[in-house]
Order: sequence, then structure tokens, then C-alpha cells
Amino acid sequence: MHTRDIDDTVRNVGRRVAELRARAGLTQERLAERLGLSVKYIQRVEGGGENLTVRSLARIAGLLGVAVTELFRKPRTKKAGPGRPKRKGTAAGARTKAR
Repeated sequence: MHTRDIDDTVRNVGRRVAELRARAGLTQERLAERLGLSVKYIQRVEGGGENLTVRSLARIAGLLGVAVTELFRKPRTKKAGPGRPKRKGTAAGARTKAR
């Protein structure tokens, strides 16, 4: 396997983590808290900057309620999404400011 293929795999796993996290309705902060990890680490994972161990993959998959193999499925998105799931009833997850 070439380095580029490995890098693509790491990025794809990160995007899958982001997709599954969002589907579970979790923020990066909540996922990090539940795993006992830093938010920065989760951001690096989802951005494809962390080469996860098998132990980490198993912990993340378990918390998200999926099999580890789900993390290796092709992501549906081309890039990592925002850290917070979209709010219901707002356009594209936009927040409204209190005035």
C-alpha cells in the first residue's frame, strides 16, 4: 500500500467518525468527554490527522454503537463537517444571537 493510500484511509476513517458522531447527535466535545480524550484530539481524528490504534477504533465504534468495520466504510461526505450537529429548525445549523 502506498503512503497516499494510507493517508486517504486515515482521512476516510476520520470522516466516518464525524458522520457517525453527528448521526448519534453528539458534538465533538461530548464525544471527547465520553471517551476521556481532548476535543483537539477528536478534531485531529475527524480531520484525518491521527492514525488511530485498533484499541482507539474499538472504543470509538463502541461508543457510537457501531461495529469497527463501519469506520472503514466509504464516507458519504468529501470533507470533515463542523463539530456540532445541525440544530433542528435552523438553516444549515445557523445559530441566532440573543440581542
